[in-house]
Amino acid sequence: MEYRPLMEFRGVEVRYQAEPALIDVSFRIEEPAFTVIVGPNGAGKTTLLKTALGLVKPTRGRVVVLGVDVVRHPWRVRRMVGYVPQRERIDQTMPALVRDVVLMGRALRRPLIGRLSDEDREAALRALERVGLSDLWDAPFAHLSGGQQQRVLIARALAAEPRLLLLDEPLSGVDAASQEVIVSLLADLARSGVGVVMVTHDLNPVLDCADYVLLLNKRLIAFGRPAELVEPDLLSKTYGKDVKVFRMGTQCFVISGDAHA
Repeated sequence: MEYRPLMEFRGVEVRYQAEPALIDVSFRIEEPAFTVIVGPNGAGKTTLLKTALGLVKPTRGRVVVLGVDVVRHPWRVRRMVGYVPQRERIDQTMPALVRDVVLMGRALRRPLIGRLSDEDREAALRALERVGLSDLWDAPFAHLSGGQQQRVLIARALAAEPRLLLLDEPLSGVDAASQEVIVSLLADLARSGVGVVMVTHDLNPVLDCADYVLLLNKRLIAFGRPAELVEPDLLSKTYGKDVKVFRMGTQCFVISGDAHA
């Protein structure tokens, strides 16, 4: 059987009108792993995720996800991939129960018209159990804390039983305890065979759990294991300003002087 990597970008360029968002980006994620994409605002992180989903078409290069050419077959890719957008883009006041939100994740696996089945409900409940919130099945989504809402959105993506999960800033606006829960959950998913690619400004919460780090600022700065990339020179090049790295025994902390970095 032909081996298929999780995700591969080959010389990818994306432009919004004349402005470059990604420039000659090439990398290859070989196996289901927890990969973190790190960079400042405007670095092209969200664009990279949308390009992987076929929502943005590259002006140059090739994108292959789970063995499928994304430009040629975007819907095949989207049926295999779960996507968690930034939580700030979700209407926090929508009058929906948690179960309604999670069941939305089954939409891609059903015909355009058709009732939800018992199988759909069981899959949604399994997804909610996986994020540790099955007791909130009947709770109003708007009443949840920011961290709980984020985990429900992850459950919505998992309800589709994806082979790859893409997350855009899932730690943004979430307290430290919830960040720890979410990062641990994502690491567990990767160990169970679901590929995870997560965008973040802040390396610190994920340093101990990530398998790979991709440093991005429109161009690929570096891609590899966290221990190899947590270096002041590489991080300063990524953020475009001075970044310090402090090590205390086995602990490592990145200080960029930016609340978002």
